[in-house]
Amino acid sequence: MRVYPPPFSPLPRPVLTRHADMKRLPLTRLPMPLIATARLLMPLFITLACVSRLPAETPSIDIFSRSFDHQQTDSIFSALPELTVTGEAVTGAEASPVQRLSGRALENLAATNVADAMRYFSGVQLKDYGGVGGVKTIDVRSMGSSQTGVFYDGLPLGNAQNGQIDLGKYSLDNVEDITVYNGQKSRVLQPARDFASATAVYIRSRRPRLPEGKPWALTARFRTGSFGLVNPSLRLDLRLSERVTATINGEITEASGKYRFRYRSFFSDGTLAWDTTATRLNGDLHSQRVEASVYGSPDGGGEWQAKVYFYNSDKGIPGAIVNNVWKNSQRQWDRNFFLQGNWRTSPSERVQLLFNAKCALDRMRYLNPDTTLMHIDNTFHQQETYLSAASRFILTDDWDAGVAADWQWDRLTCNMVNFARPTRHTLLAALSSSYATGGFRAEGSLLLTVAADRTHAGGLTLRHTRTRWSPALAATWTLPGSTGLRLRGFFKRIFRMPTFNDLYYTDVGNADLRPETVTQYDLGLTWRHTSAGRLPLSIELTADAYHNRVTDKIIAVPKGTGQYRWMMMNIGRVRITGLDATASATLTLPLEVTLHGRLTYTWQRARDYTDPSDDGDGGTYRGQIAYIPLHSGSATTRLEWRGLHAGYSFIYVGERWHTSANIPANHEQPWYTHDLTFGWRQRAGRCVLDLTAEINNLLDQQYDVIRNYPMPGRNFRFTLSCEI
Repeated sequence: MRVYPPPFSPLPRPVLTRHADMKRLPLTRLPMPLIATARLLMPLFITLACVSRLPAETPSIDIFSRSFDHQQTDSIFSALPELTVTGEAVTGAEASPVQRLSGRALENLAATNVADAMRYFSGVQLKDYGGVGGVKTIDVRSMGSSQTGVFYDGLPLGNAQNGQIDLGKYSLDNVEDITVYNGQKSRVLQPARDFASATAVYIRSRRPRLPEGKPWALTARFRTGSFGLVNPSLRLDLRLSERVTATINGEITEASGKYRFRYRSFFSDGTLAWDTTATRLNGDLHSQRVEASVYGSPDGGGEWQAKVYFYNSDKGIPGAIVNNVWKNSQRQWDRNFFLQGNWRTSPSERVQLLFNAKCALDRMRYLNPDTTLMHIDNTFHQQETYLSAASRFILTDDWDAGVAADWQWDRLTCNMVNFARPTRHTLLAALSSSYATGGFRAEGSLLLTVAADRTHAGGLTLRHTRTRWSPALAATWTLPGSTGLRLRGFFKRIFRMPTFNDLYYTDVGNADLRPETVTQYDLGLTWRHTSAGRLPLSIELTADAYHNRVTDKIIAVPKGTGQYRWMMMNIGRVRITGLDATASATLTLPLEVTLHGRLTYTWQRARDYTDPSDDGDGGTYRGQIAYIPLHSGSATTRLEWRGLHAGYSFIYVGERWHTSANIPANHEQPWYTHDLTFGWRQRAGRCVLDLTAEINNLLDQQYDVIRNYPMPGRNFRFTLSCEI
């Protein structure tokens, strides 16, 4: 069953406009209805002000330095310099499954962007359309890419147009750690938006690393390798005052994207139909990224930070290899800008406040100059404003409660004829609470979502409002008499709003679509063990069994007989049962040798229950949904000795089908890759040099992540960095 739209292109439609001038990008004036926002949030502010004046009844608590005892102490964190972490306390481990990569464990992966690093998490499937600049999205536990919230430094990354976040645009050069939560974070003090996703990915950028008394630090990096890759980057950390630091980071990426691949096809009896070798073309990438952040910690306590981000790219879309077409000419231009900030403070010893704000402007132009099929030249402009206020009240030593309210405004315009020009106001309000005693911790939340859409088309103005409640419950319990063994579980019902493409795309959208709903159940175990002695060893094991039910799934179905005529409908139903398991260990050997290892495994049965009448041979009923393997996993190991390090990583994706009709003609073979990294780090005067060499896809396996989008074979990458 085909799902619309693909993340990299809108639906083809004739456009009677000339090519847009790409030399200038006018920044459309962004309306700021602050009066309406203040009216929405005023009751919350009044409540917070009143509560902050309540007298404290317990001894003073340092709420900004209480320990995070759920964090690991293994190599993932020990490789980082000492950091001051601020935030609320978490008693016991996370109640929801969480996976984290940071420090050297992240740097030594065979990855240059966030999407590549996500392949090493269990339960995560990467949708990669190939090429250096190919779109890369993730699907966690088979619930769809749009069900995953992505947050950058605590604030959401949005795409109201199609709900897809291309993680390939976010470089690891400026990333401190990546964390994946199933369900939601075990936090009371967080924005309402953090409760509004089935799964969440948190990307945290690097904070300034300045030794005492040093006013600045500079890191220059140059990366090159296969596909004509040239990737210089520069990072400057500054100490503006005793309590204010800043960082500026920028990079340029140039790549031809050309690589050779081999394609073979077989008849149904297994005999070879054809075998050819070709070069992947039109996969070039030209991008620039600049971001700057300022961090402060006032004398009165708390912290604040502000960030400005700009990304610009011009890339080719190699397209699918079908009908003996080996080269495509489609191109895409992206310009993304956002300004965001947050402030955390504590007006009293029992109250914490968190405020967030963001303004974003995005522009995407898609060009298909091929007139033999249909000429397309569409330009989309997205505007977004986001405001949030959250609070945490420490009612007793064991009981916390929180209130959060968010407001978000989105607008989409396009040069298409009769485009609906939708505008959406979204109000999110969340109540949350947590209770901890001994080795037991329970938490719950209730989220209210009100989304009001307004469209303008054909001289008419239409309005549509949707309201939903979303509950969540989670608990974790340290088993009596055990050493580091914990039981955890959660229940959550959440939904995603239909995107603007789903609702209002010309000749395709369906304004009466219902939100896509997901119900999640999870039960898991975690075990941690640390032993000292001559050979210190740290081990962590996790296993989670889960069941997800997706209803009112939004899919595209044919409308009439036209090749490009489709309609969005709520007819999809998917049932997902799976098991995620991870194992990580760190062993310290004699002679300053350290060995790190990590294993992940996922078993997943995700079946399509949409249409019971579509059964039998070639039917989709009860079939494994497209591109979800029954078995998948990864293995990474890293060996460190003084300034030398070597790493090996392995990724396996089992057999799949490219549609829910699980017949031999739709079968996709398993694929796997082996990657090696070697590095040397040494001080040379005032500069610390770091040289890294990577060999990716060591055995030169030919494979597709998505059918007809061939991936690169064996390739190389070299990185030289200098830290001053």
